[in-house]
Parts: sequence; structure tokens; C-alpha cells
Amino acid sequence: MFTSRQEELESLGALITTKEIAQQPDLWAEVYSLFEQKYSDIKSFLEKIATKHERVRIIFTGAGTSAYVGDTVAPYLKEKIDEMQWEIQSIPTTTLVSNPYQFLKADFPTLLVSFARSGNSPESVAAVELAEQIVTDFYQLTITCAKEGELAKRSIGDENNLLLLMPEKSNDQGFAMTGSYTCMTLTALLVFDTISVEDKTTIVHTLCAMGESVISREDELVKVMHSDVERIIYLGSGSLEGLSREAQLKLLELTAGQVVTAFDSPLGFRHGPKSFVNEKALVFVFVSNEAYTRQYDLDMLSELKQDDIAKGIYAIEVAGEVNFDGDSFEFGTDAEGIPDAYLALPYVMFAQTIALLASIKVGNKPDTPSPTGTVNRVVKGVTIHEYRA
Repeated sequence: MFTSRQEELESLGALITTKEIAQQPDLWAEVYSLFEQKYSDIKSFLEKIATKHERVRIIFTGAGTSAYVGDTVAPYLKEKIDEMQWEIQSIPTTTLVSNPYQFLKADFPTLLVSFARSGNSPESVAAVELAEQIVTDFYQLTITCAKEGELAKRSIGDENNLLLLMPEKSNDQGFAMTGSYTCMTLTALLVFDTISVEDKTTIVHTLCAMGESVISREDELVKVMHSDVERIIYLGSGSLEGLSREAQLKLLELTAGQVVTAFDSPLGFRHGPKSFVNEKALVFVFVSNEAYTRQYDLDMLSELKQDDIAKGIYAIEVAGEVNFDGDSFEFGTDAEGIPDAYLALPYVMFAQTIALLASIKVGNKPDTPSPTGTVNRVVKGVTIHEYRA
């Protein structure tokens, strides 16, 4: 796909999505440049909040893929950040809007971090309005890809709302969120991670190289998808569990449900969901870079291999001291020390490419994958009901 001519991709209805997957490493470099430009503003904004309040709740929120940004970064940031000062939660806007009384407290200072591609989803706007209505000391960090979107517009003139715009090309024009997901994920990590700026620079450089390697090794993924497959399962631990949910959603979206998908953690998979595996299933495990967690990921891979039921079992991993002895898509040892939440970026490029190939295989059009039009790029049909405390 990545070496196909424009005319061929257009005929497949895959030109936009293919381009948007492939351009992500360049976008990550741009994200880092934007972070450097806004660094002093970000630091001042967070320090202002921390100075005024002993403890602040940070809620990462968004709908669909944007919610999975929070699910991906939250486990890692909970490990790194001082939770005596900053309490981190990842709560989808779709949950906040229907059940605001369970998550928004008037007397708990709150920083709402909104992730949004367009910033126009009804739930995204409603979540902000509900928080403004309920929370006394309320702050916002708006991370969005569209400067003309409603969330971006709402930040104008609000000193308690810091707007971080993503690179213009991250505002995916295809149906599926690709670069928007990875750019917002990287931005959240750069903003809240406590590691040094120098370490962040090194990590981003390595991530870009890893992403480029996914593109250059597309033939390996094509071979994986040549088999007769009806089910695909993604597994991951911690931040990579959040990623596994995004990975399965890309497959579900781009194939319009023609390939059945599932996600879980390796430990959780044994508790019933493992029955989903049959002779026409592929299982992909995102292997952790953390030595302790990695043991559980490799245990599941070995168990699935020993079961000898699935059509294929693959590790997506960074080469380490201990690796899966079966099929794998392996990155080099230069990425061995990168935290899992950052690994989500090149790992999801693997999953996005699998989804792209699967969509073509079932005769779907990746750029416009919903043939009935019942699912849209920006959600429609949501009625926002008035909330009275």
C-alpha cells in the first residue's frame, strides 16, 4: 500500500488513509517542535494550578479513539506523577455526559484534558459545559487537531483553558483516526511526563525511526494477512491494554465489522475471552518493555502457541533479554528502554496497517468504510439533555 501509485490507491478508496498512516513519524517530529515552542506556557499553566490547590483531579477525556488516548497514557503517568498532588483518571466524554454526578465534584479542583480530532463531537462540548456547571475550580487543557473546532474556539480568552493545537495534517481527513491519535498521545506524554526534556528528545527521535521501519517493512504485514482469517485479537498490559482497544477499533472501523475483533490484557484473556480463539483467529500481543510485565505477555504468547488453535500468534515487541520464540514483528534494541506508553505510537502503526490491509482484503474502502453511512467521521444523532444538579 505504501509503495502503490496514487491511481491504484484511489481506485481502492484507500489514498487518504494510506497517506495518513505513513506520514505519522513526520508529524511526531512536528509535535515535539510544537511542544518546545509552548513549553514555557505549559509549565506556567500547570504551576499556576498547583500553587492554588493542594490536590487537583486530572481527567483525561474524549470520545471513541480520543478516549483511548487517555486510556493509553494514564497508567504510565499514574506511575510517574505525584498523585498526592495530581489525581489522574481517564473517563470518556460518553461516560461523563451520561453520568456527570459520579465523576464531577463541586469541591474537587479539576483539570479536564480534552482530546479531540475535530472538537465538534456533541459529547466533547457537553462534557466541558457540564464540568463548568458543576466544578467550582475548573481548568482545561484542550488538545485538538482542528483550530476551527468548537473546543478550540471555546479556549479563546479563557486564562484557565490552555489550547495545544496539533499539526495541521494530524486532522485526519479519512474516516479513521490515525495521526490524530498518535499526535495527541505524544503531546499528553510530553506535557505530563516527569522525565527530562533531553530524555524526551531521545525518545521522540527513536519513535520516528521505529515508525519509519513499520512503513518500510510492510511486506511482513502483507504476509501475515495472506492467511484465511476471520477474527483478530489484540492483547496488551498497562498502557498497551489501552492501545489494544484502539487497535481493535481500527480493524472494526476499516472492515465495517467484516472481521470480528476483540481486545484484552494477557492476564484477563484467560478469564473467558480466550474462548474467542479458533482456527481462523490471529492473535497479536503488544509486548511490554518493562521486564516484570513482559513476563506475563510472553507467558500468554507461549500458552497460545502451545494450544495450537489460532491461525497465527504474533508478538509485537522490542528485542530484549527475553523474547517470544515464535513469530514476531520485532524492533531493534535501541528502543529497549522506551516506556510502554511511548511505544504505543509505532505499535499502533503496525495495527493501523493491519486494519488497512484487512479492509482491502474484504473489499471495503478504508477512506469511507461505512457503506450504510450509519457511522460518521464526526458522530451525529446525539441528543444532549439538560442536567440539573
